[in-house]
Amino acid sequence: MQVRPATAADADGIARVQERGWQRAYRHVFPPGRLDAGGFINVERWRTRLERPPPGWATFVAVESSVVGFASVGPSRDGHAAGEVYAIYVDPDAWGTGSGRALLERAEKRLARDYDDAVLWVLEENPRARRFYEIAGWKPDGGRKEDVWFDVTAKEVRYRKRLRTSRSRS
Repeated sequence: MQVRPATAADADGIARVQERGWQRAYRHVFPPGRLDAGGFINVERWRTRLERPPPGWATFVAVESSVVGFASVGPSRDGHAAGEVYAIYVDPDAWGTGSGRALLERAEKRLARDYDDAVLWVLEENPRARRFYEIAGWKPDGGRKEDVWFDVTAKEVRYRKRLRTSRSRS
């Protein structure tokens, strides 16, 4: 498995992984029929983001014979001086293979170039992902919000991790 920067050619694979991830991981949160219908991830939005990423954004893919996972990072959307892991998904068929760990390590390394700390948001009712982040040293910091997808209000919690000491900037 290789982890590399994503290109616009990876957009279809990224969208497929994200949709399959939602379909498997969020069945207890969102309507299974809506998840099973598919088509809720915008491939063209991914393609545009990869062709012309917003300032500070980076996306990485884990590739075997095809894209099996991805992670996107950049400046925190919460308005403080931290980086953010915007998304990390691994195809359910590749869960437990180390792809997620490799992507998270690459994401953290990229964020540590510019930030001392990073945050990420995760569904409160996603125990598998929360355990994954906690094993990697992320901790809930008390931040909470709600978002609506498929007419369901879902609660999210914010996690934070210290990436470097301010003295270690290079």
